[in-house]
Parts: sequence; structure tokens; C-alpha cells
Amino acid sequence: MALKIKDIRNMPQEEREKKLKELREELMHERGVAAMGGSPPNPGKIRQLRKSISRLLTVMREEEKR
Repeated sequence: MALKIKDIRNMPQEEREKKLKELREELMHERGVAAMGGSPPNPGKIRQLRKSISRLLTVMREEEKR
């Protein structure tokens, strides 16, 4: 499930960092499966992961500027 901006803003900083690491590991796994020629069960998963990661990074950078 994709993360929503509203949910990300309500997370504490530590949880955001933990979620970011988790999503990056999952993305690396999905890309590995795709690179080895495997058919992913959910073809839109990589795109969804990339969007969630970018949303997390955006909110984290916004918080840094405050």
C-alpha cells in the first residue's frame, strides 16, 4: 500500500527513517527479481515503492527546513 502524505506527516522522525530503510530494501529486492527475468506478481510495485520513498524524502526535507 502506498503511503499517503498525511500519514507520513503524522509519523515520528524515527519511524520515518525506519520506513525509508524498509522501503529501499524492498525496492532493491523487487529490482533484483525483475533483473533476473522473474515476473513480479505485482507489476506496479516498483513504481509504488519509488513514489512512497520520494514522498518520505520530501516530508523529511520539509521538516529539516523548519
